[in-house]
Amino acid sequence: MAALLRGSGTALRRSRNHVRLATGSRSMASKTPVGGYPVIATDVFIQSGKELQDLGAQILDSPAEVADKADRIITMLPSSPNVIEAYTGASGILRKVKKGTLLIDSSTIDPSVSKEMALASEKMGAVFMDAPVSGGVGAASLANLTFMVGGPEEEFTAAKELLSCMGANVLYCGQVGAGQAAKICNNMLLAIGMIGTAETMNLGIRLGLDPKLLTQILNMSSGRCWSSDTYNPVPSVMEGVPSNNNYLGGFGTTLMAKDLGLAQNTATNTKTPIPLGSLAHQIYRTMCARGYANKDFSSVFQFLREEEGQ
Repeated sequence: MAALLRGSGTALRRSRNHVRLATGSRSMASKTPVGGYPVIATDVFIQSGKELQDLGAQILDSPAEVADKADRIITMLPSSPNVIEAYTGASGILRKVKKGTLLIDSSTIDPSVSKEMALASEKMGAVFMDAPVSGGVGAASLANLTFMVGGPEEEFTAAKELLSCMGANVLYCGQVGAGQAAKICNNMLLAIGMIGTAETMNLGIRLGLDPKLLTQILNMSSGRCWSSDTYNPVPSVMEGVPSNNNYLGGFGTTLMAKDLGLAQNTATNTKTPIPLGSLAHQIYRTMCARGYANKDFSSVFQFLREEEGQ
């Protein structure tokens, strides 16, 4: 039996229609066809659990109860403390985990915490792998996410079997923590790119350019990036993105600030200069303090427009 443990506001939740996980022992997971098997789940937010229940999932009250019934578990939670609690807390997974269980954590957290959870899981006879995810809500709804996996290489096939139900790209990055390292680097670049796109669009508008025309030019030129051609931060330029919905949904500013904090910490620990990453961290922290915490991170465009009026 497989299970899904979720937290609020994650991209994985958006892919719930595509979550079809296999049953059987972990040791045989790589040989077991995936599809059509029941899902057990838990979520601290009752409404989220109700949504999955309506789709046929069995909803339990705690991670420990899930671990008692499943031998393959995927978790996705907002931060390192949430992961620690979900795995090692009073009602955590490791309280009732079965030997041989495959544990896949798709949260974006400190790599050192992933390593701690792996050691704790190993003591209980379970295998822990970190598999943070990228792609946003759009990719999640199409089961087109990218998973960056860290853990024992011999277990990667079993993990990929499950994650391929939700992602088009499942990449092995190295030992536990390597997936987190890749995700932290990706999100730092994403934040820098979004700020750059927002600044560029704002400058062009101030110079009298039509934002749709400017976007078209950027996307035909060397300035093209994901923030300009897929997730444009300017309202009314692109359909189906948060900027066209008052920056609701998507990837929250609080989560981006958290991920940039992880990048800052790891850069400090490795003595790696990240001047733009550090500046991006400060900008998103300031946004959280200015009322943008619950808006999508592309609201940095709105934040810049607000700043110019001061």
